Amino acid sequence: MSAKSEIRVFAPATVANVACGYDVLGFAIDAPGDEIVVRHGEKPGLHITKITGDDGKLPKNPAQNTAGVAALDLLKHLGMTDRGIEMEIHKKMPFGSGLGSSAASAVAGAFAVNKLIGEPLTKNQLLPFAMAGEASADGAWHADNVGPCLLGGIVFIRSNSELDVAQLPAPKNLWAAVVHPDIEILTKVAREILPKEIPLENATQQIGNLGGLLCGLIQEDYGLISRSIHDVIAEPRRQKLIPDFYKAKRAALAAGALGFSISGAGPSVFALCEGEQSAKKVADAISGIFAAIPLNSQAYISRINTKGVHVIS
Repeated sequence: MSAKSEIRVFAPATVANVACGYDVLGFAIDAPGDEIVVRHGEKPGLHITKITGDDGKLPKNPAQNTAGVAALDLLKHLGMTDRGIEMEIHKKMPFGSGLGSSAASAVAGAFAVNKLIGEPLTKNQLLPFAMAGEASADGAWHADNVGPCLLGGIVFIRSNSELDVAQLPAPKNLWAAVVHPDIEILTKVAREILPKEIPLENATQQIGNLGGLLCGLIQEDYGLISRSIHDVIAEPRRQKLIPDFYKAKRAALAAGALGFSISGAGPSVFALCEGEQSAKKVADAISGIFAAIPLNSQAYISRINTKGVHVIS
């Protein structure tokens, strides 16, 4: 048994797809995020004792909760389902935001329990258990939120079915401006409006953009990054779910953004920027478009978060 009687962890929000990397690319930001506390308990099994910040939406039954499912899957794998563990979940990010809320809870659940029982698995080995937790929420199996939330940084997924992932370097002065307008978009709805077939021309263009973005990140070539952040498949369909999306995009680019698109399924939007001041200026420009609707929004300015989920005091 671990010497520590209680573990508190933070799992960060993530930006998935990153425009041209649908279901295969994502990165972590510093905030917002979810916190989970786990401790040894006297009653056998995993018990969720407290949930805050969810407006009563989340079940305390571990088998029906993303954090609980991830933790239970891990404990089953280790043959420790009778181990007494108490869990608290503190939701600090909105549902249906496009910021990986369910992924953050799943990652935090698996990571915290693994730490509490003496860290038998590495971060990379926790990936399938965190994936199982997120999949219990939306039925989808894609690691573009879970991967960066767990591992930190920018993560490329060669194969979701095989969970073959690779971390990419983040250019030193690359910043993200992420803005969440106060509306909710269900991932299921955002997926249903996507095309079932893609013209070869669009597929070729998207592959070129994804390759260019990966090369730009590795080479720290901000010009190549800027030329590559273009989504010709999902964004044209999903933009209609976000009020004044193209106004916000034009404002972001005019303010100096390298590129702008939808974070995950939306409604959050993101811009990649060169430098902190540029990111602040871009965030203000995007927020101003939503305020004029009028629509409240929250802005987050962050470097690429290379830590991912981690223990906090």
